[in-house]
Amino acid sequence: MACIARITSAAPEDEYNSPVVTCVSNDGQRHHCAADVSAGVALRRPTGTGACLLGRSWGYDDKGVWVTEGCGGEFLLGRSSHAAQPPQSPSIADSGTRADGSADADATVPDEGASPAASAEAPEPSVKRKPSREPERPTWGVLDTTGQGIVLHSSDRGEVALSAYALVRYIDQRPAEQSFVDHLGAVREIDTRRDVQFHRAMVHLKGWFYSPKMRYQITTWTVMSTDQTTLYGYLGYQFHKKFNLYGGINTLGGSRSVMGSHPFWLANDRVMADEFFRGSFAGSIWANGEILPGLWYQAAIANNLSQLGITARQLSRDIGHGVGLWWMPTTHEFGPNGSYSDWEYHEQLATRLGFSNIHSRETRQELENQSPENTQVRLADSLLLFETGSLAPGITVQEADWESTSIDLGFKYRGVFLQTELYRRRLHNFLADGPVPVQSITDKGFYVQGAFFPMKKRLEVYGATSWIYGDKSAGFGNSHEYLIGANLYPFNTRNSRVNFQIIDVHRSAVSSVFGFYVGGQTGTTYSVATSLLF
Repeated sequence: MACIARITSAAPEDEYNSPVVTCVSNDGQRHHCAADVSAGVALRRPTGTGACLLGRSWGYDDKGVWVTEGCGGEFLLGRSSHAAQPPQSPSIADSGTRADGSADADATVPDEGASPAASAEAPEPSVKRKPSREPERPTWGVLDTTGQGIVLHSSDRGEVALSAYALVRYIDQRPAEQSFVDHLGAVREIDTRRDVQFHRAMVHLKGWFYSPKMRYQITTWTVMSTDQTTLYGYLGYQFHKKFNLYGGINTLGGSRSVMGSHPFWLANDRVMADEFFRGSFAGSIWANGEILPGLWYQAAIANNLSQLGITARQLSRDIGHGVGLWWMPTTHEFGPNGSYSDWEYHEQLATRLGFSNIHSRETRQELENQSPENTQVRLADSLLLFETGSLAPGITVQEADWESTSIDLGFKYRGVFLQTELYRRRLHNFLADGPVPVQSITDKGFYVQGAFFPMKKRLEVYGATSWIYGDKSAGFGNSHEYLIGANLYPFNTRNSRVNFQIIDVHRSAVSSVFGFYVGGQTGTTYSVATSLLF
């Protein structure tokens, strides 16, 4: 069944006679129903077969209401600013959403700057109503759980929601015994992997307290592959859709994938070029907002590129900074959390163009045994920059500047997804305990990823390639990969899937037991994984 769009008046007991639009997506596809939403809209009564979660399976733009994933319902429209205004009373100001992104049944989500919408039913004067609420906006943090999870507690003072993610993975990197020659001519052994892991799990508590604008998230993250468990989170205040301010663990940027899209990627981890050029996560203060419909920004400062697993004593006094913009001109959205798949099956072409620039003064983050713990900064042959002998025999780099820029472009249409991202990174201002042969190192790279659904919302196949071009003037070569994969969605939801992937990699520039790659590898990697998100 296609979209049902019917405009009626509200129930007779609504003394202000607010209009209602009925919009349904019984076939699970995304549908748009034209309506005047200039004064806000609220889900009055769900009627579809799927859950209606604001910002995920339903929402609205400047032309009307949209629904997807089986959501359907009667949507109450606020009265336009030019319409006759009802008498003002604090008792009819109940509006908002739950912490999991679903709308309160009789709540109106106001459009900031517009006049307040009338409530679905005028309350009795003696009835105490909840304080006015606003929709939860994306935080674009380490793991943006906006619109996900289940509400454990809700009251006038706050809400607590629970969300979680778990991944089990088998990986086999071949051939089993390998070695490679680094840019200084030294032969290095490669430690390949073949194992099964409960690879990682994340548990999130999130919601608001004292004011719906005051948001929080507390996350426990454990990675069995690295025997690492971390507790992190953020606090933030959502002042306005154009300006929100947060503090906690986040990223400076440097790649589209670090801007809250996990785990909605084609595979369970990033492609090689993305992993090489991205920034990681550290103590940060950041602001974001939607300046114009579909035009977002983020500005951040952070301790460094990566602080997870690092103590405060290992940090320097330097502060990094980053800025990013992304524009979604055609639909003003790009799927849940900016996902890397068109599982939502866009009927209208969705587009996204992004830009990011970051700078950080990096140090060795040295331990008492004088070994470096900064594993974020790698050279194009996978060596750690802060490892003794990385640039010259016996010489140790103590500090260096990281500057990187990325540009990304993505498309979605009727189950087809295509995205590319271009990178440029410069390492310079080296501080070492001896002379180094280069003043700066500039590496470039890109990836292209594409996917489609031969079986709609059931089976997805994809392919990708990524390339890293090392600075030849500094003695570095190139790395590249080709990969194919498939996702099986057994339960008619993108939140649970089985992933199959084969990677053909040549001289991997990335080395991490967390992802798919080991430094210097030339060969084939096979992986099978299953994941669950709620």
